Amino acid sequence: MLKNSSWLSIVLFTLLLSCKKVPITGRKQLSLVPNALITTMSFSAYDSVVKVSPTLPPSDDRAQMVTRVGSRIQTAVESYMQQHNMQKELKNFKWEFNTINENIINAWCMPGGKVVVYTGLLPVTQTETALAVVMGHEIAHAIARHGNERMSEGLLVGLGGLVLEEALKEKKQETQLLFLGLYMVGSKLALELPNSRMQESEADKLGLIFMSMAGYDPAESVPFWQRMAAVNKAKLPEFLSTHPSDETRIKKLTALIPEIKATYFKP
Repeated sequence: MLKNSSWLSIVLFTLLLSCKKVPITGRKQLSLVPNALITTMSFSAYDSVVKVSPTLPPSDDRAQMVTRVGSRIQTAVESYMQQHNMQKELKNFKWEFNTINENIINAWCMPGGKVVVYTGLLPVTQTETALAVVMGHEIAHAIARHGNERMSEGLLVGLGGLVLEEALKEKKQETQLLFLGLYMVGSKLALELPNSRMQESEADKLGLIFMSMAGYDPAESVPFWQRMAAVNKAKLPEFLSTHPSDETRIKKLTALIPEIKATYFKP
């Protein structure tokens, strides 16, 4: 049996080895789960969701808009990564865009570029440019590996980071539930709320860059989030929320837009 001090040393060493940097921003993040494993789980889960959901056919105008916006942002992401010598970060990506016909104000992007937009979001976005705000933000989460970071934190706390391989093999159900919760349902209260809000702000900034490079005006992000604030009747106080408050988000976006628009916007 290892003494407590020995376990602590192993934990600290494991965490040190598991720290990586977020693409583009360079922020250090915990990454215990191999990206290849994350994307394998992602593709399987995504196919399952799309298969059992009322997914719109490609001929539907709404689905065509989602695919069009997604494809333009995909091209922007690939261009940005190539320009900055980070193409390897996209090696496991297999982009896909689907629209699910449900009255849910939501969209998400799983690791590997698997995107879903719900039709309930479209009355709030109203325009293709505002849809690009949301899709750029969600895709930015995948580029920044935020899901891997949160899943790593969950595994470390809930399953034990020191026995990760055994956890993934022997606790398959718990791992799958954690995966689904992080990527498709989302947690009301994350393990570290400030980190979750930080990830949201990081995705906001990267999303503005990607949508701008795709030819969408980033200034549309402000009226979109104002509309979201109007429909968000069940607000949590910011200190209990994994997302920044609407007011905080809009303030930060307003400050970011001039520089990002001048640098990246290509109409």
